[in-house]
Amino acid sequence: MPLALLALAVGAFGIGTTEFVMMGLLPDVADDLHISIPTAGHLVSAYALGVVIGAPLLAAVTARMSRRTVLMALMALFVAGNALSAFAPGYDSLLAARFLSGLPHGAFFGVGAVVATTMVPPERKARSVSLMFLGLTVANVAGVPVATLMGQHLGWRATFLGVSAIGVAAIASLALLIPHDHAPAPAAGLRGELAALRSVPVWLALGTTVAGFGALFAAYSYITPMLTDSAGYAESSVTLVLALFGVGATAGNLLGGRLADHSLRATLFGGLVSLATVLSVFPLLMRTPVMAAVAVILLGTAAFVTGSPLQLMVMEKASAAPSLASSANQAAFNLANAGGAWIGGLALAAGFGTTSPALAGAGLAVLGLAVAGTAYLVDRHRATPPTGLAERVVASHVPEQPGALHH
Repeated sequence: MPLALLALAVGAFGIGTTEFVMMGLLPDVADDLHISIPTAGHLVSAYALGVVIGAPLLAAVTARMSRRTVLMALMALFVAGNALSAFAPGYDSLLAARFLSGLPHGAFFGVGAVVATTMVPPERKARSVSLMFLGLTVANVAGVPVATLMGQHLGWRATFLGVSAIGVAAIASLALLIPHDHAPAPAAGLRGELAALRSVPVWLALGTTVAGFGALFAAYSYITPMLTDSAGYAESSVTLVLALFGVGATAGNLLGGRLADHSLRATLFGGLVSLATVLSVFPLLMRTPVMAAVAVILLGTAAFVTGSPLQLMVMEKASAAPSLASSANQAAFNLANAGGAWIGGLALAAGFGTTSPALAGAGLAVLGLAVAGTAYLVDRHRATPPTGLAERVVASHVPEQPGALHH
């Protein structure tokens, strides 16, 4: 694998850290800015909104630019957003800075995935995408806990300065490791990129992403009360258990990339079946601390096995102009985050129990399987050769090749 993938992974590590660290810093931010924790929670939503808006918008605006230049510009915007977060004088300015920080997120992963696949042979495309996403999963294991501790001991502003430094390192890595000729300007341009989004298979792939990862976030958004109320963990131990989720996600990401290079469709279906199964037995596994820890690892593994296949499938369905579709898939991931959390919350509010969001997630995983199955049937229908009368007539009038033998 080319060393240039390391530059993409460094950027992904910084993005993953800044996305998830706010959840651990909410009490510190709320105390410092004299706001309630629910109000501080809007800082998480502002970032997600920036991702959803920025992913397709920035991919479209930069459609004619060199992808290497685009990646560096996106990381510069990322650095600016986090630096502004560090120096924000009040809540409103911090809210705007978090929105700005989220804007480059989806476009970076979308364009980065396209660049990653151009640097490897066709049989290693999924693996190259998984190595870029490795930065995101490692951020959950190491980046977020370290950044949270930094915020608790040095102040939350120091955390965002640290993340800005990671962004600067990513820009330097991109400049040094990605050659100009490996990331030229796309030939399709904005019109071609927009045309790719008119494809039914592309939208089915995006729908699979929303349902499949919505299943994960329906459960994971409420994993803390499950661990404390059902499994019996102390609140002080939850952070360590959540690090196990990152370990599972990292393993699943690498496994999914390797398997998808052999069979993308089989890996996707297998991952969604595994996710539905894990979520279905989640209430049983949450009865003891040991089994709950196993459940958290399995959840991360099953969910992230599907990450690379989903990204690669969207890119293949929009093969003539993959940058916008690939970035749109990142917006779909964040829609899954918001939608899954909302559906899991409905199960809790209905009084079905602490572990009920996991069962709601299992239902979403089955929905993802249904959408993926529909996409498979559409592909088969499009690949079936025509068999109508007109086609047979044309075939019967194909001139015989010279030198053919007559019997």
